[in-house]
Amino acid sequence: MQSARAVFLVRPTRFAFNAETALSNHFQQTIGGLSAEEVQTRAFAEFDAMAAQLRAHDMTVVVFDDTPEPHTPDAVFPNNWLTLHPDGRVLLYPMCAPNRRAERRPDILAALAQQFQIREVVDLSGAEQQGRFLEGTGSIIFDHIHRVAYACLSPRTDAALFRQVADQLGYRAVVFHAQDAQGQEIYHTNVMMGLGARFAVVCLDSIRDATERADVVDSLTATGHQIITISLEQVSRFAGNVLTLQPTRGRELLAMSQSAFEAFTPAQRTALAHYCELLPLSIPTIETIGGGSVRCMLAEIFLPTK
Repeated sequence: MQSARAVFLVRPTRFAFNAETALSNHFQQTIGGLSAEEVQTRAFAEFDAMAAQLRAHDMTVVVFDDTPEPHTPDAVFPNNWLTLHPDGRVLLYPMCAPNRRAERRPDILAALAQQFQIREVVDLSGAEQQGRFLEGTGSIIFDHIHRVAYACLSPRTDAALFRQVADQLGYRAVVFHAQDAQGQEIYHTNVMMGLGARFAVVCLDSIRDATERADVVDSLTATGHQIITISLEQVSRFAGNVLTLQPTRGRELLAMSQSAFEAFTPAQRTALAHYCELLPLSIPTIETIGGGSVRCMLAEIFLPTK
C-alpha cells in the first residue's frame, strides 16, 4: 500500500526555533512579538486540533508526548528519525543537527511494539560520526507500490547512504539535486515532492539539471503517475509537503497544511481531489517556526498489527 492506515505524532513540549537546523533549512522563520510561552501555547493548540481532525476522519492516530529534557525543539517532526515497514523492520536514521538526535526514543519503539510487530531494528545512526546523514521520509520519498525511492541531495541527505537504504529495502533509487528560488539547496525532498498511488506533486523547476529532471519525469511517467507540477513559490508555502493516508472508512485522504491548500490553484485542487479527499490542517506557528509542515509531523506506521 502507498498510504498508511495508522500514524504516530509527537506532541511538542518545548517547541521553538531551532538555530542548529536553520543552517540548512531556509524555510524556518521567527514570528516577531511572540514570547516562548505564546509559541508553545499556539503549537499545542495547532497540534491537538490536527490530531483531532485526523481522528475525526477515521485515521488511527497514536500520540506520544515529547519529553522536557533533553530539549528537542523539532520533536514534532518524527518522520525524520525512523521509518516503520510492512515486513516488521524499523530503520533509525542519522540526523544532521546534534540537538535532533535525542528525538530517537527507545521508549516510543517499546510502546509501538505493544501494538505492532517489530521484527528487526536497523540502526543507521552511526553514520553521524562520519558526517553522513539521511533523515527518514524527509530525505526519501517512497513509491511503495512500484518500489522506487526518490531523494534530492543536501547536507541532510547523503547519496551513498540513500542508495544503501534503497538497496536494503529493495527499491530503485532516483537521485537528483533541487534548489529553491534563491538557488539554495532544498533541505528535504518532501518539501518539493509528494507521491500518491497514482499522482505526484513535484516542483520540476527546482530540479535545474535537465538530465536529472528528465530522469524524475521519466520514472514517474513509467509508474503511471499523473504529474501535478507546482512552482517554487508554492514550494515556499509547503504545497509539496503532502501525504496520502488511508482511513478505516472512505476515500484516501491527502493531508496538507492550510497554507499548502490555499497555495494550490483551483485546477490543481480539482486534479488532486480526483484521487483523494483533501484535508487541510491549520498549523501556521509550527510550519513557520519549524520550517516543516503537515507531512513532516506524520510518522507512517506500516508495521503489521499484533
